[in-house]
Amino acid sequence: MNIQRFTAPTSREAMAKARNAFGDSAVILSTRSTSEGFEVMAAAEESLASLADNASPAPIATRPAAAPTAFAARAKAAATPAQPESVAGDTEALAMSTLSFQEYVRERMLRKRRESMQEAAPAEPPEPQYRAPVQAAPTPTPAAEPIVVPVQRFNEPVQAAFGGRLGQQTIRTRETAEPAWEDSQPPVRFASKEDSRMAVELTALKDMIEERFNTLAWLGSSKQNPIQSSLMLKMIRAGYSPAMARAVLDRVPADAGAPEAFRWLMDVITRNLKVSAPAAGLCDEGGVVSLIGATGVGKTTTAAKLAAQCVKQYGAASVGMITLDTYRVSGYEQLRAYGRMLGVVAHLAHDRAALKDLLNLLSGKRLVIIDTAGLGQRDQRIQDMLDVLDMPKVKKTLVLNAGSQGDTLDEVLTSFKASSLHGVVLSKVDEAVKLGPALDALIRHQVTLRGVANGQRVPEDWQNPDASALVRMSMGTSGKSAYDPVATDMGFYFAPTGARGVNLGASHV
Repeated sequence: MNIQRFTAPTSREAMAKARNAFGDSAVILSTRSTSEGFEVMAAAEESLASLADNASPAPIATRPAAAPTAFAARAKAAATPAQPESVAGDTEALAMSTLSFQEYVRERMLRKRRESMQEAAPAEPPEPQYRAPVQAAPTPTPAAEPIVVPVQRFNEPVQAAFGGRLGQQTIRTRETAEPAWEDSQPPVRFASKEDSRMAVELTALKDMIEERFNTLAWLGSSKQNPIQSSLMLKMIRAGYSPAMARAVLDRVPADAGAPEAFRWLMDVITRNLKVSAPAAGLCDEGGVVSLIGATGVGKTTTAAKLAAQCVKQYGAASVGMITLDTYRVSGYEQLRAYGRMLGVVAHLAHDRAALKDLLNLLSGKRLVIIDTAGLGQRDQRIQDMLDVLDMPKVKKTLVLNAGSQGDTLDEVLTSFKASSLHGVVLSKVDEAVKLGPALDALIRHQVTLRGVANGQRVPEDWQNPDASALVRMSMGTSGKSAYDPVATDMGFYFAPTGARGVNLGASHV
């Protein structure tokens, strides 16, 4: 038999040398790693076929009993009657050395080749198929050490030979023997910094593409519907948010002209702005009203205006004033000075218990006004103040600066719990350049406007809220500010209508 040895730095090169020498029908007998490189023992398939034709099972069966091998055990089992296969038999068949295992594979390949040759000659009786032996495997030599090897590393033909019933078994090998197989599983590739950077760049590219498409969509829409694009530009210049403008203009009647569309827009905003009834102001309702808000919005001045209106209508005996402002040096002195001008006594409460006592003392008053300390919308003491005012009869009224930015107004309404407020007083209207942000925040948070303060005079600069007048005032912005967008910038405000997220009340539009 022509058996040759091929050595190369890698297994791929060694296999290529064997294939070049014997062709595609080369049979690999053994592989191992040596100091010279990777060694492959190979032979031609014709040499193995001639060996199989001349071989007989007798010499294999007559090996010395002192060193039995698994191959001899299988040859002996082939001459005996076939025994049924079992998992225990397969387990015992795997308890062999590496060389015996390779010998078993070669013997099985030769047996299959003889069976295919016998099938071509039907005159000869077919040879019985090989079955795994069930007798115990030979005892390994003392030099051998058992190691546990996962079965999934073996080649698929071996698993098919045992019916796919292979589990994790103990295979004994020699100390100097190198594994004749390689792991076919590809190495696991973990995410690297390059992948994270690529994901960030892809996300940025996606956002840029969406922005460009939104711009093109707006330009196409403005050309198809110039009235809608003109109203959008007017609302943005007035200070209304793009989300609010989209939510309103998506419902503009398609057959309306420019004047009709503008009147429709004004009417929709007016109907969605919640204001108190003409005869249901804070002074007319009475009760206990607490004025809360951020620092410097005019809570003390608003309290003096409310007290002056009630004194003018119902007399000085109908009004009571309490302050919780113990942080400012002159907070209590300012309210007491207003009280002396109106003939009303101002009281100071340091905590919740003192506030309850004063409310019981002033229970016969028509209107009791509670002035509080100014706290920024991000101050942690807001919740403590709201807990002090958490009483059934106290009406928490938020004072908002009409000249603040829309984002600031949103944050203030969220921090002071807009859903639990009795209403809102819009202060410093005379100082506001644009009323659009304030009206936009009131509409989106669905709070009721209870009063409008448009100056520092007490009590002259106070008005009951008029929704139509406020909307006309907000839309009358001249549009000369450096912050106003131009028509070419409107594409950046445009976005798909599914992202509007604004509830205006479908029944009002």
